[in-house]
Amino acid sequence: MKNISIIGCGAIGSELAHYIDTEMCDSVKIISIFDLKLHQIENLKATLNNNNPEVFTNFSLLVSSDSFKKVELVIESASQSAVKEYLRSILSKQKDVLIMSVGSFADSNFFSEVIHFINDHSNNIYIPSGAIAGIDAIKSVKKFITSVTLTTTKNPKSLRGAPFFEKSNVDLDSLYKKTIIFEGSAKEAVEQFPANVNVAALLALVGLGMEKTKVMIIADPSILINKHEIKVTGKFGEFIFKVKNIPSSKNPKTSYLAILSAIECIRSIVTTGIKYGT
Repeated sequence: MKNISIIGCGAIGSELAHYIDTEMCDSVKIISIFDLKLHQIENLKATLNNNNPEVFTNFSLLVSSDSFKKVELVIESASQSAVKEYLRSILSKQKDVLIMSVGSFADSNFFSEVIHFINDHSNNIYIPSGAIAGIDAIKSVKKFITSVTLTTTKNPKSLRGAPFFEKSNVDLDSLYKKTIIFEGSAKEAVEQFPANVNVAALLALVGLGMEKTKVMIIADPSILINKHEIKVTGKFGEFIFKVKNIPSSKNPKTSYLAILSAIECIRSIVTTGIKYGT
């Protein structure tokens, strides 16, 4: 039995908790849940049938609690800013962490600090493959890659609220056809669209890095799905991966595949037996 804590009880954290509660209760126990919004924690706890986690809205109280001492794996499903604020403290408590908001690692200084820390303390950080495919293949040829391009296409409603639009002249409500709204590096994409292109950060981490990974974001009012096309070239040849994802019913900014990927990652961590892929 693996004891876990969930940080972030919004759409993603709640879906993961519900799956664990109904499908993994023999191998996973939710010890505690944390969110700054009390109503989200209470709503989540009220819908759990096989787990009775302790609830926290104060992070310091969470990590200093007796229940947290029993935790072996922390699942982060909050935000990039939450990762930067809380990860160091969690790792210092010798906990392994599953990160959903991988875009936080677009900050190279922060990422380097985390790498040094886990090398010194033997912690594990797990990052699911999320809403894209081909991560295993890209990892295997990392030393031979010459270019990586990600093209992401989403309905304008899924992009609404991104920092990019605070300084951009793009009016999402006026778009009537497919429109390229962003071209740049993965680092820039993650900074400008933190809730939309975590896939760009993951792709960069396993490939050429944040600056050399190129990203194009397209707003298309005619589609109801999220599309990602990845093109990787190098001495090994060429990979092209195309993924068409149905958005999460509770959070249209997130593909349902990202949640399913996290579930499979958790399953791999807590179960024994044959492991497929890397």
